Amino acid sequence: MTADASSGSVPASSGTVTTAVPARLDRLPWSRWHWMIVIGLGTVWILDGLEVTIVGNVAGRIAEDGSGLDISSAQITGLAAALYVAGACSGALFFGWLTDRYGRKKLFMVTLVVYLAATALTALSFEAWWFFLFRFLTGFGIGGEYAAINSAIDELIPSKYRGRVDLIINGSYWLGAIGGALLSIVMLDTDIFPKDLGWRLSFGLGVVLGLVILLVRRHVPESPRWQYIHGQGEKADTLVDSVEREIEQERGEKLPPPAGEITIHQRKSIGFGLIAKTVFRRYPRRAVLGLSLFIGQAFLYNAITFGFGTILITFFDVPTGSTGYYFAVIAAGNFLGPLLLGKLFDTVGRRIMISGTYLLSGVLLFGTAWLFDRGSLTASTMTACWCVVLFFASAGASSAYLTVSEIFPMETRAMAIAFFYALGTAAGGISGPLLFADLTESGVVGDTVLAFQVGAGLMCAAGLVAAFLAVKAERRSLEDIAEPLSSVTEGSGATR
Repeated sequence: MTADASSGSVPASSGTVTTAVPARLDRLPWSRWHWMIVIGLGTVWILDGLEVTIVGNVAGRIAEDGSGLDISSAQITGLAAALYVAGACSGALFFGWLTDRYGRKKLFMVTLVVYLAATALTALSFEAWWFFLFRFLTGFGIGGEYAAINSAIDELIPSKYRGRVDLIINGSYWLGAIGGALLSIVMLDTDIFPKDLGWRLSFGLGVVLGLVILLVRRHVPESPRWQYIHGQGEKADTLVDSVEREIEQERGEKLPPPAGEITIHQRKSIGFGLIAKTVFRRYPRRAVLGLSLFIGQAFLYNAITFGFGTILITFFDVPTGSTGYYFAVIAAGNFLGPLLLGKLFDTVGRRIMISGTYLLSGVLLFGTAWLFDRGSLTASTMTACWCVVLFFASAGASSAYLTVSEIFPMETRAMAIAFFYALGTAAGGISGPLLFADLTESGVVGDTVLAFQVGAGLMCAAGLVAAFLAVKAERRSLEDIAEPLSSVTEGSGATR
């Protein structure tokens, strides 16, 4: 290992190492290397947005006679959507544990391959059960992506930029949603593609995009923070050394010295028992915060946006092939939220911005429900209302992933993301589509108003929780926000 503790890692005692790797990463200026991380890891959210939006917009077409599948629109937006989310919850837990144990890089490669294979097989569906099975497995892969990628992003991005980068990357889901909405317009045009082919090609194009992302992702490195805790200190030093040299050459100046170092006890893996004890006994308030944020956003997004196309068709007589235009508009609002508000999470602060975006989106959705109940909305004005609601809701929802990835110790990070995503999404994202598919398809205005009100109420409740419990994490190192379990108390040799 490097002999200089200010730039590398040095043995402290048997089984321990003193390292400046976290401080070295946090003091890096933004560079081409960071852009490579963002493109290699963040672009998968575009795939997820493409996937979910295509399903929502082609549901009506797949349910029509001649599509090649004997399946109803309610089954697609209800049962299939719930299975997709159930798969995501299962995949998050399974791959989250593997990510903390075997590293970020191995798992964010494996999960993308699973996702691509399942998506390709969805396109080949010939019976309803096949479609349901591979919707589950597609979700299984994307759930693993959430855990592996969010943990890697936060550990590689400097603390000064962590909030805005995390939000924008999670918000890039909606770039995929825009693409999926517009793509579905072309694919559902029977003058171009037959009924039984267009929706299949939509899934196939997602696979092509995923293969390109897979090629780029090969160059994304392992997290040095994960490496130094798991007995790979020399690899961590070598990686950070090369990044520092690259950035110094790019900027033509020497980097400032790192702000400090940390001594940790290296270990190979963390058991479930210790993870649960850490999350619920050491950080109970943070656990309540994470769960509240995920339940609120999961209910809003997985329940209502899955069925947005059905709402347009049922209440506003929008043709099946035209719903994509409307969805592209609300998707744009969703992306602009994290893009324009993201920097404020690093400057104004986490507590004000998280609670504010949740509360404001909830109040605006209550207003939308009231207007809808009065019959004051058209397809266009309903879309405009949703666009405003989701501008704020998207920034809030993205901050849920940011929050749980930075408020728990490094050894538990991927598993914490997986746990809160799975539990919150199971509560809101599985029950939501099943409940709201019936409500929005009933044709009764009051039922859809109730759906809106439930989503709005949960967002407001989560916003109130954040107002009291959100952690001041802006511009702070991950190790300062939550001390690693492997950290050694100075002079005592005992692990904390």
